[in-house]
Amino acid sequence: MRNRRHKEKSSAREKHIRALKAAFPYTVPIFAGFWFLGLTYGIYMNVSGFSFIYPMLMSLTIFAGSVEFVTVNLLLGAFNPLQALAMALMINARHLFYGVSMLERFRDTGKKKPYLIFGMCDETFSINYTASVPRGVDRSCFMLWVTALNHFYWVSGSTLGGIFGSFITFETKGLSFVMTAMFVVIFMENWLKEKNHTGSLAGLGLSLLCLAAFGADDFMLPSMAAILGVALLLRKRLEPALEKEGDDL
Repeated sequence: MRNRRHKEKSSAREKHIRALKAAFPYTVPIFAGFWFLGLTYGIYMNVSGFSFIYPMLMSLTIFAGSVEFVTVNLLLGAFNPLQALAMALMINARHLFYGVSMLERFRDTGKKKPYLIFGMCDETFSINYTASVPRGVDRSCFMLWVTALNHFYWVSGSTLGGIFGSFITFETKGLSFVMTAMFVVIFMENWLKEKNHTGSLAGLGLSLLCLAAFGADDFMLPSMAAILGVALLLRKRLEPALEKEGDDL
């Protein structure tokens, strides 16, 4: 009985080691990006008056970079949980489509499924959806390690940024602009990768219309709601282009 249990544990350990070795090279580029953004986020939290505990716990439990940057202003502003909920749902609405795309791949993942769902950020989805898992490597373990490694990169970068942010002596005025810069870079990268700019142009146009209609302080939620609605209406038109771009990667 003990020998059988020992063999089962050894087999499971070897399976995870093979999956880790296969997954790690895919996540190396993510490591560089996540550490840079994570450090920036941790520093931003620190200069905004929060200890390193905040970015560490928020990165560990929220694990949504865009939302975490937005949360800084939400924590500094008036208590408005409904606005925070609506903002998080709008910003991460794309994960609805990610989830539908991964239903088949997550079908037989067992106990790993809750964490795989929780940790499915953009980069993790991209790897787990498109990567060719080597022969002899368990797919569910491969996806688990991709998710865990990317999660670790973000949490460790945010924590270190929060810790070392207190040692920064240079002028940090204007650092909050990093959030705006981040969204601009994401938009430009998406624009360069996509062949059909319908979605990007629609999002840009709707944002400008809402900015003119509601003003700079109140346009965010209406524009996100409008973009989500238009994305759902144009889904049949946008999906073939997205699939083609995914095949080209």
